[in-house]
Amino acid sequence: MMKDELHSYVRSIAAFILLMAIVTPISAETRRDSILAQARLANKYFMESTPDPTANSVTDKVRPSHIWTRGVYYEGLMALYDIDPQKQYIDYTDEWAVFHEWAPRSSVWKVHADDQCCTQTYMTRYFQVGGKEKYEKAKQDFDNQIGGSDRTRHNRDWTWIDAIQMAMPALAMMTNITEDRKYIDFAIHSYLWTRDTCDSKPLFIKNEGLWWRDAKLYGVKENDGKNSYWSRGNGWVYVALQRVMDQMSEDDEYYPLLKKDFLSMSKALLSIQRNDGFWNASLISGEYNGPELTGTALFLSGLAWGIRKGYLTDDAYRKAADIAWDACSSCVHDNGFLGYVQGTSDRPSKGWPFTYDAVPNFEDYGTGCFLLGATEYYKLLTASQTDGIDGVRESMNENATDLATYDLMGRRIINPVDGRLYIRNGKKFIQR
Repeated sequence: MMKDELHSYVRSIAAFILLMAIVTPISAETRRDSILAQARLANKYFMESTPDPTANSVTDKVRPSHIWTRGVYYEGLMALYDIDPQKQYIDYTDEWAVFHEWAPRSSVWKVHADDQCCTQTYMTRYFQVGGKEKYEKAKQDFDNQIGGSDRTRHNRDWTWIDAIQMAMPALAMMTNITEDRKYIDFAIHSYLWTRDTCDSKPLFIKNEGLWWRDAKLYGVKENDGKNSYWSRGNGWVYVALQRVMDQMSEDDEYYPLLKKDFLSMSKALLSIQRNDGFWNASLISGEYNGPELTGTALFLSGLAWGIRKGYLTDDAYRKAADIAWDACSSCVHDNGFLGYVQGTSDRPSKGWPFTYDAVPNFEDYGTGCFLLGATEYYKLLTASQTDGIDGVRESMNENATDLATYDLMGRRIINPVDGRLYIRNGKKFIQR
């Protein structure tokens, strides 16, 4: 029996065990512990295989380690730190960021979305501990982009949907730091151009709730005649909407626009999920029929977030999130290596077939996608476990002071306010 056939058999057994869990359900706390254990394992594998975070990324050529693929990994690592605040994660991140002088890849004059991806982590660190050096060069980069001699030209920079995730959350963060609306204004104008215009090829097909990857692939069909909607590309947009809305209040003028697109995508994704929890690399086609981790993990992140926010109903979407996690979990090897990761691409066909043992050209962004999905699902289970008022404690014991604290929306709280209700270690408590 070939390795992939064997793993397919193992996944079938896992599905049977999951079915049996309907009769004997696994507790939410046990499932949460398993999620955290697998997230730690996948991250440990990556950190141990890349012990020097400053070293160049070497694949077909040499690239600096703040390339977009690594930026996505650090987004995932910061999400893991939110639920598992270990100092080693921060040390690893800061060594990388300081080495690159908290700067975008290339030049602050290049103003390319892929090069801006790393700044999301820089600004996350600013939110955590302060220090204007963490955002100054990103600000310079965005200012050059927004305030160039042709102020409208750069509104047309995002000609591929990956750019929405690489840059849009960073611009939203910059508005929060500076309290200057020009950054989020620019982000939304760019997003709407990509969505509705993009060289007369609007990339979002509203009646289907899905996106073409770029203008050059607009209208491309698979051999079965179905539109070629690339899974990971749609995942980039879905997570970007989530991450940008996380930077806004719900009464922001742009929030309803982003929420509407998020809900439209959610409805579409729910209808095309595979029975095993994955989404095909070509979302509505059977042409590339099989597991693929990165798109599935990004969709899991958005689904779990949407359920926790109350935008997606538990009855309609919870099973989809649960089986998406089971799918992601089935990709984790005993040593933390992640299988079924499509290499860098712009379409479903590149790198096919995606297998359990194949090593992609870059491993970092696959780990990042996995961590984004795992951590949001973990937060969903944490919120679900503490929905009732039962079990509220007057205070936490002193031994728990090193654990992360969250409000009832799952947002991490650095300075809890006396008399308010919070969650720590899966339990509600009143801060005293």
